[in-house]
Amino acid sequence: MNFALYSANATQVELCLFDERGRETERIALPEYTDEVFHGYLPDARPGQLYGYRVHGPYAPDAGHRFNPNKLLLDPYAKRIVGEPKWAPHLFGYTVGHKDKDLSFDKRDSAGYMPKCAVIDPAFTWGNDKRLLTPLQRTVIYEAHVRGLSMTHPGVPENLRGTFSGLKSDELVEHIRGLGVTAVELLPIHAYADDQHLLEQDLSNYWGYNTLAFFAPHSRYMATGSVSEFKQLVARLHHSGLEVILDVVYNHTAEGNELGPTFSFRGIDNASYYRLADDRRFYINDTGTGNTFDLTNAGALRMVMDSLRYWVAEMHVDGFRFDLATILGREGHGFDPSGGFLDACRQDPLLSQVKLIAEPWDVGPGGYQVGNFPPGWLEWNDKFRDTVRAFWRGDEGKLPELATRLTGSADLFNRRGRRPSASVNFVTAHDGFTLRDLVSYDHKHNEANGEDNRDGTDNNISYNHGVEGPTDDPGINALRARQQRNLLATLLLSQGTPMLQAGDEFGRTQHGNNNAYCQDNALSWLDWEAAAQPEGSELTRFVQRLTALRQRYPLLQRARFFDGKFDEELGIKDVTWLSPTGEEMTEEDWHNPQARALMMRLDGRAPASGLRQAGASVTLLMLLNASADEVVFQLPAVEGEHWHVQIDTAERHAERAVPAGAQWTAVGRSLALMAVEQDRMST
Repeated sequence: MNFALYSANATQVELCLFDERGRETERIALPEYTDEVFHGYLPDARPGQLYGYRVHGPYAPDAGHRFNPNKLLLDPYAKRIVGEPKWAPHLFGYTVGHKDKDLSFDKRDSAGYMPKCAVIDPAFTWGNDKRLLTPLQRTVIYEAHVRGLSMTHPGVPENLRGTFSGLKSDELVEHIRGLGVTAVELLPIHAYADDQHLLEQDLSNYWGYNTLAFFAPHSRYMATGSVSEFKQLVARLHHSGLEVILDVVYNHTAEGNELGPTFSFRGIDNASYYRLADDRRFYINDTGTGNTFDLTNAGALRMVMDSLRYWVAEMHVDGFRFDLATILGREGHGFDPSGGFLDACRQDPLLSQVKLIAEPWDVGPGGYQVGNFPPGWLEWNDKFRDTVRAFWRGDEGKLPELATRLTGSADLFNRRGRRPSASVNFVTAHDGFTLRDLVSYDHKHNEANGEDNRDGTDNNISYNHGVEGPTDDPGINALRARQQRNLLATLLLSQGTPMLQAGDEFGRTQHGNNNAYCQDNALSWLDWEAAAQPEGSELTRFVQRLTALRQRYPLLQRARFFDGKFDEELGIKDVTWLSPTGEEMTEEDWHNPQARALMMRLDGRAPASGLRQAGASVTLLMLLNASADEVVFQLPAVEGEHWHVQIDTAERHAERAVPAGAQWTAVGRSLALMAVEQDRMST
């Protein structure tokens, strides 16, 4: 094995070897230093060898340096981490409780409290596995947690629950595939640390946004202890037609602020890996977690790029969702769409071919950058989430923005050749209420998190429909069920790339907790017993119907934005907005704050690619009524045709044909999708 460690400011690096019991057996000073990299070749290293580093250099926090060779450090390039941190004062580079705080220097050895790096055997037979390359406009994402998915699933053996092996169980994979989604987006699987204050409360960093090592899978997710277990999962999902997207956290690490522990980067080269304030003792905290990774540094940038390429080339993943991605594009002057990291990804021959998804905000100055990422990137669209939630809640004046969100958010993404698929649409995600809780609670209920309900957002844009939490009132329960269908239908029938949160397909609840990041228990795990109940099964079938319609009708997954222009030859528009009277929406209609209903007509005869082809074409009509009362819609006339009802969230007229030009009475708070086939004009 060749061991190498980047550090621009260290004076010496020692490789420390450990036996199987964790006892340090040897220290070897890396003999070479080339281009800011300490390195050395160890001929006797074998797979399974445990190791770590000790790095020498100045301990001068005021100058940004925190070297302390008494602290064992994890290799940033380690492919496997054995064990987890055991919280003790030994883990800190300074003496905890000292009057000088982090300016003090701690001489205790941390090796006994630190996890160890392990050499791996990377050999794996992939067979005919290959990336699926699902087109963006056909992509439907399923956001899930490795552990939460399988912990209560009856088809997963108990000894495999919560692991990669559990996730690849046939029944679980078939459920996911059967939903009609095309990609599984996994919450962070990189090795992470549990914060001490959470462990003291019998809680944990369940979501995993607290990274220790960017090349190593989290040890608790490996039933076999072998990295190959993750490769087997990827191969299994690929075999079922499912892509694998990883939620990755390159914006910060588990080391926290100046009072945090020394696990790795802080002790290797604090001044190079982290963004420091003018007073270099302190960290810039654009992440809200205590530190911010500095991708303007060449060594840090190289490590992140190497990590991404490793997961694509060696682990066969199909894309990444970048947590707080604005951080990654932030240069010294602020966010820059042509920043070093974003340019590096765009030009990389490997990474430019996978799906790159940004969470386009952070808590730093100018941190909200939705729509401002460069071509080749998809972005979480919180404006879609908030608009759709507000519309179905019945808020006033939402029609104009709703129309924009339904058609791909052109106001945000229609530039530089970007397509509707750049908008990752969602109504719920891991962070916030579940779908069921969104229609069952007006307020968050996070008492179980141990922060007196202060954590988590108060801006939920939710509605309990008359009772906070569970109720036996059949009317309220029926309305809540319909509202879930409304939200799901809006999500999966809109232009853009839809993302469904795991469990929403059967109405999972977290009992009003909108920040369950620390809840590794039944509160966060998917309740598969509830999924099997009639209500859960019905909602799952509804989701399956929606995804099938999305794949059936190309109009619902266009590669181009609508232009709304009138085609003189055909006498149609690609998209037409109609009021309930059947007339085209006027400025007065759009700006009527009391209006909560409209129709969207998508005409398949309109040329979407500059070519007109002979044959049958589909025209779709979506009717949305967010008011509490019935609304009578005058359906557009289509000569000699009927409108065929594809979806009615009031569950009255599925697969029913309605004469064109007839009236349709929409139940309060309901959505319907209708279709008609027409002759397409030949070229």
